[in-house]
Amino acid sequence: MRSVLLYIAASLDGYIARPDGSVDWLESFPNPDGSDFGYADFFATIDTTLMGRNTYQEILGFGEPFPYPNTVNYVFTHQKNLQSTNYVTIIHENPVEFVKNLKQQAGGNIWLVGGGQLNTSLLNADLIDDIWLTLLPIVLGEGIPLWAPTLTEKRFILAAHRVFSNGFIQLHYKK
Repeated sequence: MRSVLLYIAASLDGYIARPDGSVDWLESFPNPDGSDFGYADFFATIDTTLMGRNTYQEILGFGEPFPYPNTVNYVFTHQKNLQSTNYVTIIHENPVEFVKNLKQQAGGNIWLVGGGQLNTSLLNADLIDDIWLTLLPIVLGEGIPLWAPTLTEKRFILAAHRVFSNGFIQLHYKK
């Protein structure tokens, strides 16, 4: 069975984006070591991404080529006017049922890119196997939370942690 991995960054107060969806604060920290914070190693293990519509539209707003052209990419939305592209398949069905079926198919790991609503739906359904959470030393005060208020209690085991010279802390939890 395939694993769903949530690999995401958050502020100390639990936000993954500003209220308008902006993630400009992610790039505002020095990175004197030129670290990718384990991203390349993580990305080498996945062949599929999952994301909500807002996350997808934020990625498109970066003004760069789509960053995951060599993976299978699914975007979940209720908006009927959003169309699939060469790189992305738009999914209008229930994400929980879709991901349950996807996990049963052959393939590599599945990266849950975000956002908070999709994170919560999949966690509540026990479909997230690992969480890679990188905490950044910033308090935003408001924004899009990592989890929606409908989150139910779940327990994970700390598998690893890393502390980076710029103050980032990466926590790897397993189910």
